Amino acid sequence: MPLRPIAVTLAALSLTACVTAPSPDEYRAPQPARAVDAERLWSGRWIEVARLPDRLTDGCVAGASNYVLVSPTRVDVRDTCEQGQPGGREKAIGGRGEILDPGTNAKLRVRYLAGFVTWDYWVLDHDEAYTWFISADPTFERLFIYTREVPTPAQRDRLTERARALGYDVSRLEFPALPPR
Repeated sequence: MPLRPIAVTLAALSLTACVTAPSPDEYRAPQPARAVDAERLWSGRWIEVARLPDRLTDGCVAGASNYVLVSPTRVDVRDTCEQGQPGGREKAIGGRGEILDPGTNAKLRVRYLAGFVTWDYWVLDHDEAYTWFISADPTFERLFIYTREVPTPAQRDRLTERARALGYDVSRLEFPALPPR
């Protein structure tokens, strides 16, 4: 079989597997509660405390997102997790983020894998000290709770209740194993 038809078939298959940002008519999530200080939120390491199930995170524990604010509207992102148990083989994916609402800085579009996967993340709420934040995609299908440090069970419960107050079905949340305190 000539290489050209194989290349065309592979390209078509990869395009059908693309994940793209939703259109505004698909938005169902609440709007972000308040503005974000981009330098404080979109920098450093955040620990993934909870998430809604997603096939991309199956088997992932000790998840983290690492952000670098490159410019007022650009954020480099590196998401990591460990397979099976904390200390397991690292799985990582990098992307380039664009702040969609400069000045408010609560909406980020990240293009992963050379643009084949694009997700929008909205910071729905955060605390004044930037020790936690709750983010979601605008379609209400993905939800993440992040903290700077491994939370206590009481802190985790308070953040779960805050997600419930935002309208999420927290009974579906996964709480993957966290790195050691």
